[in-house]
This record gives sequence, C-alpha cells and structure tokens, in this order.
Amino acid sequence: MYGRNELIARYIKLRTGKTRTRKQVSSHLQVLVKRESREIQSKLKVHMLTDVSKDKALQTVANLSSAQIVSASVMKPQTQFPPPVRFWPGPMPGQPGHSQDIKPFAQPPYTTLPAPVPTPISYEPLPPPRPAAIAAPVWQDRTIASAKLRLLEYSAFMEIQRDRETYKHLFVLIGPSNPGYSDPVLESIDVRQIYDKFSEKKGGLKELYEKGPHNAFFLVKFWADLSSDIEEGAGVFYGVSSQYSGTENITISVSTKVCSFGKQVVEKVETEYAHMEGGKYVFRINRSPMCEYMINFIHKLKHLPEKYMMNSVLENFTILQVVSNRETQETLLCIAFVFEVSTSEHGAQYHVYRLVND
Repeated sequence: MYGRNELIARYIKLRTGKTRTRKQVSSHLQVLVKRESREIQSKLKVHMLTDVSKDKALQTVANLSSAQIVSASVMKPQTQFPPPVRFWPGPMPGQPGHSQDIKPFAQPPYTTLPAPVPTPISYEPLPPPRPAAIAAPVWQDRTIASAKLRLLEYSAFMEIQRDRETYKHLFVLIGPSNPGYSDPVLESIDVRQIYDKFSEKKGGLKELYEKGPHNAFFLVKFWADLSSDIEEGAGVFYGVSSQYSGTENITISVSTKVCSFGKQVVEKVETEYAHMEGGKYVFRINRSPMCEYMINFIHKLKHLPEKYMMNSVLENFTILQVVSNRETQETLLCIAFVFEVSTSEHGAQYHVYRLVND
C-alpha cells in the first residue's frame, strides 16, 4: 500500500522525471496549505469588516431623530479644522460625558437666585505615558536576518581574465534587496523535515536549532545555473563572496559545511571583522577561494548528460553555513542550502524559507 505522499511522489516522477521523497512532498503540501489558509483568512476578515461597518452605520441612523438626520451639522461637518485635542483619557469628574443627552442651543431659565458655588475639584497626577511600541525592522521577517545580523549578498561564481577583460559566471546569487512592509513575510518550513540532510554530529543543524535562537535559522532553495560558456582549465578562478550587516562591533566566525547523503565531507571556517559604514557594522568576505572538493564536484556535475541526473545527485548534496560571534559562540545566522539545476533563461534563482518547529 502506498500513502498519499508516496502516490504524489510517484505521479511527479512519471509526469516530470523528477524524484521527490515523501518528506519533500509533505513539506511542500504544508507550505501550500498554509498559503491557502492565509488567503482564506484574509478574505474572511474583509467580509467581516464590511458587515460590521454596515451594522454600525445602520445602528447609528436608527438612534438619530428625524431632526438630527435632516440637520446638516450631523450629516456634514461645516469646517475642516481638526478635532480639539483632549488631554484626558475620559470625561473629567463632575462634567457630562458623551453618553448624556445634551440638547443643542439649550438656554437655562433666568433666575434671581445666586448660582451655587462649585465644589473645588482635585485632580490626581496622570501616570507617565507608556512608551510607544518599537516596530521591528522591515527586513527582519522578509529577508535572511536575525535580531543581530542580516545577510545582504551571497554568490558563488567562476571567472577568467582574457585580453584584459574579466568574464564571470554566477552559479548561485542572493542579491541586495529593499523590502517594504507591504511585502509578504517569509514562508515557514518545519526544520525536522530536513534534519536527515545534514550531519547529526556535534555542531549539526539539530543541535544548533535546539540551542537557538530560532529566529536565526533559514532554508534557501537554490536553482543553480550550470550553463557556463567559460571553458574549464588553467586560469579559471572559483570563489564565494558574502556580505552581512550587524548591530554590534564584533568579530564573526563563518563556518561552511558541505554534506553528502547527510554526512559532512568538508568544512571551511573564516573570520571577519566589522567595518562601520553608513551607521551600521558591515562584514565582507570577498572572493574567498572555493575548496577543491567543490570545484571537482561542479566539474563532474556539469558533465552529466541530463539535468534530471544532475538533480538526482543534488538531492543528496547540501551546505550548512553558520555565522557566530567568535567570542561568545552565539549563533547569529544559520542557513541551510539545498539545490536543483536551473531551467530558467534568467539564470540562477532562489527562494527563502524560515525554519520553525511546529
């Protein structure tokens, strides 16, 4: 007997030639269900707000007298001046509130009796105002960023110089972005879905996530561009560049672990110091040489005759990058990279998810 996810995986294999595991199918189904749920909830909220507004309007009209309905002062304000500023949260003691029925232009009858002397009113000092809530930075839930560090750019490339000109090909690229509050927040994926794709040794994804902080963990799906016109051979440089911005003047340690079938095969550790630029601390690792293992892996991958073969190999190939404070060992960012081969004419593509444990 086949379960639902196994049947879907078999259908995908028959229709597209691509291999998908039960866990991958389950993960994508969770993403689709959450997206559909958010759309339905947003539509329901719009309908509910519309109905509530109509009910309030009908109730207001029902409570008005015929004279008030006809009165222009009720239906249309005569001046465009802003309402007077109120310094008190409610009606002052001894004064009528909004709930009392006060007739406009009402005149008290004249009398010879002396007016009563009002009793002095004592006021208690108002409590200090509450500090306004500080909104989270716009990029914190929409880009690869924790509370202390943000990834600005990331690229892996090959380049060669010919006739005093430099030819460069990008395998993967995360470019700079300027999100707005109207942009959607990142989708989420259960971190347990990908534990088996990374090493479970000390310092692995599972141990790091349990240690936290959870807002520092992300998954990036790359569609890598392997259609390079640069000939392989002497003089070709393979490199990786990355750039981060942070809130503290610290030294970061960047660990990059390459995993095959869930086992770590190579690790590279780099150190970078902060530089103040534009009021923030910036960390740059520029043109870091790619290790021999990765260069050989790319060579062999490019020589496979079909893209589905490349994707079959990449299904068991992952990279885990961990950025930490070198002094305190606190995790600032943890990014899990998974890969497929790009079929787009626009080159390398990517999608970012936030890792959660629901």
